[in-house]
Amino acid sequence: MTDGGLLVIGDVVTDVVARHGTALVHGTDTPARIRTLPGGAGANVACWAARSGCADVRLLARVGADSADWHQDALRRAGVRCLLAVDDDVPTATVVALVDSTAERTFLTDSGAVLRLSPDDWSPSMLDGVTHLHLSGYLLFAATSRATALLALREARQRGIPVSVDPASAGFLAELGVDRFLAAAEGIDLLLPNADEARLLTGLPEPADAAAKLSLQAGRVVVTLGEGGALLAVAGAVTRRVPAVHTRGAVDSTGAGDAFTGGFLAAYLAGAGDASAMAAGCRAGAEAVTTVGGRPDPQDRTPAP
Repeated sequence: MTDGGLLVIGDVVTDVVARHGTALVHGTDTPARIRTLPGGAGANVACWAARSGCADVRLLARVGADSADWHQDALRRAGVRCLLAVDDDVPTATVVALVDSTAERTFLTDSGAVLRLSPDDWSPSMLDGVTHLHLSGYLLFAATSRATALLALREARQRGIPVSVDPASAGFLAELGVDRFLAAAEGIDLLLPNADEARLLTGLPEPADAAAKLSLQAGRVVVTLGEGGALLAVAGAVTRRVPAVHTRGAVDSTGAGDAFTGGFLAAYLAGAGDASAMAAGCRAGAEAVTTVGGRPDPQDRTPAP
């Protein structure tokens, strides 16, 4: 693989990150540190890929007119070429991330404009100069955005462009149904689930077994394991394992998986082998948990609107 353009089709989200050091107390106040930041799995992947050295990163997503300028500015500052469709009727998606003292997060999600990404927002010319297409699994959770993702996937296949998919959310996967998700992702080149998603997609408790089974459907499967690193399965067998990059001072695990994907794809497009690309992903993931929100360099972000 040689360095080339990466097109990410996915989600742009306004993240409200609430970090609370004590357990939530029902019916009254719980002290928290709260920030409003740009996020979204697809957008996060694009930003981390750019941060990790990919020179040509593009993002197709749908945002509300309410915050379109803010999100476009944040993406451009991160080195991402924006292909954003602006929705005048529905606001940008919003996620409230409740982050506890262990840096684990729980999400409250309003999908907003994300799932309204339509085939009219797509053009085959968006693939010109692209050597890899990455799809956020969030798009597969509603009919309109799923049709758009599958349209892009078909066009990429016709051009011989590899396609990767991140399943995105175990909760939404369960709601959609495993069979429907796997049917939509059939024949992709790379699947990037975390351990919980891999278990859900296969019904197997061990991530290695789940990865091996999934690799009989997708060309390659990389499963992220948090502090356990990551593993790769090909043709029904686990072929690589890499350890996590341990870091002190974890404050927020939001976007760690997106950071892994962005780092992995940037290294892969630059010609790295499997182990090196996975190690690059682990490095990005380790950096991500030391920052608040799902993007790199939060101190450089524009103020919330």
